[in-house]
Amino acid sequence: MDLRIFTEPQQGASYDTLLTIAKATEDLGFDAFFRSDHYLSMGSADGLPGPTDAWITLAGLARETRRIRLGTLMTAGTFRLPGVLAIQVAQVDQMSGGRVELGLGAGWFEEEHKAYGIPFPKEKFARLEEQLAVITGLWATETGKTFSFEGTHYQLTDSPALPKPAQQKVPVLIGGHGSTRTPRLAAQYADEFNLPFASLEDTERQFGRVRAAAEKAGRAADDLVYSNALVVCAGKDDAEVARRAAAIGRDVDELKANGLAGSPAEVVDKIGRYAEAGASRIYLQVLDLDDLDHLELISSQVQTQLT
Repeated sequence: MDLRIFTEPQQGASYDTLLTIAKATEDLGFDAFFRSDHYLSMGSADGLPGPTDAWITLAGLARETRRIRLGTLMTAGTFRLPGVLAIQVAQVDQMSGGRVELGLGAGWFEEEHKAYGIPFPKEKFARLEEQLAVITGLWATETGKTFSFEGTHYQLTDSPALPKPAQQKVPVLIGGHGSTRTPRLAAQYADEFNLPFASLEDTERQFGRVRAAAEKAGRAADDLVYSNALVVCAGKDDAEVARRAAAIGRDVDELKANGLAGSPAEVVDKIGRYAEAGASRIYLQVLDLDDLDHLELISSQVQTQLT
């Protein structure tokens, strides 16, 4: 079971804070550092000192880390033109020596679009499908040849399809709860399917849909990695769990029901049940970015039991 650290910087984090977390992620033996791609805080968080851009952040971390994978859950397709995004991701992949992964979604948070003047189209899924075709098509085009695309939303003419990523293939993550179009898109384009904040029952059901869609598309179902993203709140005793839950404004019982919360043994047991449902990778949503002891506890008493 791979454990990855997943952050939500829009709730309030500077680049320096994210760098500290990323370096701890690397030092403590976790597989990867991922971040959300949002420009507006949610809920009661003040978001100070203000948003950081996902791909600018990852570019910086690419030069200041050496081992961990770096990526997004999920880059909003509404934020960037696909040709521009293909260039950005390829460049960050080069800067990291080939450690980047692209999680790409349709975009959903309308308020942040209004706040920063970003268009929020009605039909987002069809745009996402064209974006995936453009990005993967640009990367797959042989050097010296050109790429053209004629879609409803995007048109490219004789693109040199440069630069190329350092990796032969940048892993693409697609995720979500949609029952029909999402599994089909994952089967066509994804290297990994991620299901965020889902129950064990929903996880098993959605993974089954994606596996069936992959086989229908002519792929082996096991060609894809299947993963979950879940909030984590671990503690060495009940008091520490309660303190950490209070720090992120959550209830312990709710966290135990909907995430990974409790003692290290409880967290390991819950992860084991997600493994039985088909997951081989868990993104641990860490919401208190000042609590490095939390990461150390997970590393020493959870991760060691899963590797």
